[in-house]
Amino acid sequence: MANLLMPKATAVWLVENTALSFEQIADFCGMHPLEIHGIADGDVSGGIRGLDPIANGQLSADEIAACEKDPERKLEILGTAKQYISSKTKGSRYTPVARRQDKPDAIAWLIKYFPQMTDGQIGKLVGTTKNTIAAIRGKTHWNTANIKPRDPVLLGLCTQTHLDAATAQYKVAGDEAVG
Repeated sequence: MANLLMPKATAVWLVENTALSFEQIADFCGMHPLEIHGIADGDVSGGIRGLDPIANGQLSADEIAACEKDPERKLEILGTAKQYISSKTKGSRYTPVARRQDKPDAIAWLIKYFPQMTDGQIGKLVGTTKNTIAAIRGKTHWNTANIKPRDPVLLGLCTQTHLDAATAQYKVAGDEAVG
């Protein structure tokens, strides 16, 4: 389940307080089962306090109990919680002045790791123009010497969910080529 409120903290609580499978927790929290396994081992969740999804209205105790009995069943978020899940808004969004200088670095990272992405996809994800992307691709950007490829999620220019959605088709294609 993508767009869950504090997914890692919710996963910590579910691991500590339920008998759900790692796959069920991973699916609900939008994480990888190995990451859930790391939480159970204590390797990944150092210092993260669990967030009770029952108390904050994302799950019901009945839903958890039913999923504990049937390992094939997936957890479903409560209908009242769905209205608070935010999706990407249409149109341009405001980028603070302090983060605007990071956009070329994010574009360079996307070009380096996903060269098959179109300029339109990159522009939509990072919030920039096709001219800027073309200048970075062609190494004609005015600040080319100082551009270092950096992850746009770590720079705060997009969310991991949006990056995963934009790059999913390329990861699958790359996995098939390797396997």
